[in-house]
Amino acid sequence: MLPVENVNRLAAALLLCLPLSAMGLDSDRDQPVHLESDRASLDERQGINIFTGNVHLRQGTRNLRGNRMTIYLEDGSIDRAEIDGSPATFVQRPEGEDTDMHASALRMEYYAADERIVLLGEARVWNEEGRDFRSDRIVYYLGRNSVDAGGSAGPDGAGSSGSRVQIILPPKSTTSGPDGEATP
Repeated sequence: MLPVENVNRLAAALLLCLPLSAMGLDSDRDQPVHLESDRASLDERQGINIFTGNVHLRQGTRNLRGNRMTIYLEDGSIDRAEIDGSPATFVQRPEGEDTDMHASALRMEYYAADERIVLLGEARVWNEEGRDFRSDRIVYYLGRNSVDAGGSAGPDGAGSSGSRVQIILPPKSTTSGPDGEATP
């Protein structure tokens, strides 16, 4: 059994693992973290925590699912986190929105040093309003709030030519004015 201080440190690390919370409800970060998996291996000396088998992390509106989650710690803080699945999925309600934001990929990686999230293999980000962004590789830079996409996901995460970015933007809804004319 882990000492309470180690469990608290792990819970804090898991919170940092999902920086998409900046896009989520403010109240999500005040909610408890629930993490379930078939197996957990926590190695404080090596700084590697591995969760395998039907991994499910939830906190407020945030839900992350996959087959395997690995968290790498350096000096007690998260250096990087990886989740693999078929696909791995992420769902969260953005602040001020009525619908959830979804993401899926065969592999999701978070790099703390440059605040970067990488979705690799069949990567997709979408919402329930019909916006849909797909590529084999999607890189989201949290600090800059920018996205790079394209190329195939190679074994080192580097892209190569051969896949195309697909974006779907639904039309803005229109309503009829008093004279029956469509108005934006």
